[in-house]
Amino acid sequence: MTVELSNILQPPTSSETPVILAEKVQFAFGEGELRKQILFDVDLAVMPGEIVLLTGPSGSGKTTLLTLIGALRQLKEGNLTVLGRSLRGATLADQLHVRRNIGFIFQQHNLLPFLTARRNVELMFELHPEVPAAVAQQRAEALLRQVGLGDRLDYYPARMSGGQKQRVAVARALAASPKLILADEPTAALDSQSGRDVVNLLKSLARNEACPILMVTHDSRVLDIADRIVHMEDGRIQSSNQSPLMTATDSSA
Repeated sequence: MTVELSNILQPPTSSETPVILAEKVQFAFGEGELRKQILFDVDLAVMPGEIVLLTGPSGSGKTTLLTLIGALRQLKEGNLTVLGRSLRGATLADQLHVRRNIGFIFQQHNLLPFLTARRNVELMFELHPEVPAAVAQQRAEALLRQVGLGDRLDYYPARMSGGQKQRVAVARALAASPKLILADEPTAALDSQSGRDVVNLLKSLARNEACPILMVTHDSRVLDIADRIVHMEDGRIQSSNQSPLMTATDSSA
């Protein structure tokens, strides 16, 4: 049985407003002679329900951009609004608000080795104390079954394959009905069928719950799910497949 969280968690973002709006975003590591600029004047908008794939060679700034959008790094140059909150010079409270409404899927699964698959997923509800424990448990079990791990609920990560661990990570990201999914190579450790199952689940979330997905990927097998493919090189966006939704927004401006 699917657990409905809409009456517990906050409602989705308005469909008339970009969930992500980046304008002239720049980012650099270090200071002075050691300063190395990673991002240059990045402009990007992602609307509710969109699936946007971020492609490009290693070192092009894709993951850095993802961490800025996820409020995992402090933005100092340019403007970035995520889920209605400005992240330039954002307070810790604003950063936490954004993070708790994002589902993160990292390239490495980042599971806690001393917790079972079920408990790793339930852990997301630590950020949502308003959700009853019984509901959290039901939701965790339902998602693990959806990603094909119904027989691994009480397995520890050490007893699971790399692909199984990544599917737990996907279930964890979806657990609290996020308003935005940020994914860094989510299919990298998965075989063809498992990878397809995962992206189909993500696509269903985007379509049914208007939850946008921004995914960094080198996996050509998943390109067909995208509404847009944004290509980055040397810290700059080089090209973007403009979706009809974004074109309509631009023409009305």
